[in-house]
Amino acid sequence: MSDISTLFATRLYRAALNDLAAQVDPQELVGTCWSLAEDDEAGQQWCEENDYPGYTSYASLDDLPWRFPIFKDLVTALDLHVAEFARDLEFDLGDKSLVLNALWVNILPEGGTHSSHIHPHSVISGTTYVSMPEGTSAIKFEDPRLPMMMAAPTRIADAREELRSFFYAKPSVGEVLLWESWLRHEVPMNMAEEERISVSFNYGWE
Repeated sequence: MSDISTLFATRLYRAALNDLAAQVDPQELVGTCWSLAEDDEAGQQWCEENDYPGYTSYASLDDLPWRFPIFKDLVTALDLHVAEFARDLEFDLGDKSLVLNALWVNILPEGGTHSSHIHPHSVISGTTYVSMPEGTSAIKFEDPRLPMMMAAPTRIADAREELRSFFYAKPSVGEVLLWESWLRHEVPMNMAEEERISVSFNYGWE
């Protein structure tokens, strides 16, 4: 009788943002994201110069929790989720901890995409979803072993989730997703007429 093990797991954490005692007002978060996009001239300019679809505060503002109380509330909630995920991953953090080192807003219009990427210099990355109109894109994760599967055949269409080369997670508004920062991911084209709004973040080991 054969004995088949599953090795080298890649974990994806999903939960409602407000599940762990913290409370973030979703309507205030939506309004603040739009206000930020309208007022952040440096961010608008960066997006235009770099052909970035829609708006992101990634390259312009690094102090959102100081500027807006709603983002401070958001960080309080995220800290709880990241701690929960770190326990699941069985990290040995020693005398350090996982600390937020980046937080930014993304507003993706119809036809916009976020190309495949990783998050260097971080341990855990994630996104919480502010607006997900009907028909908008999921987030796509790539098997980190894919570049080494030189001659492997493709998987069958209904392969088990843990065996697929790509996994599409369709989050809901108010949900938070966490993954290890080395995991390559992308956002396929937004096919909805309305904007897809999210807040992304990184945690480092400090």
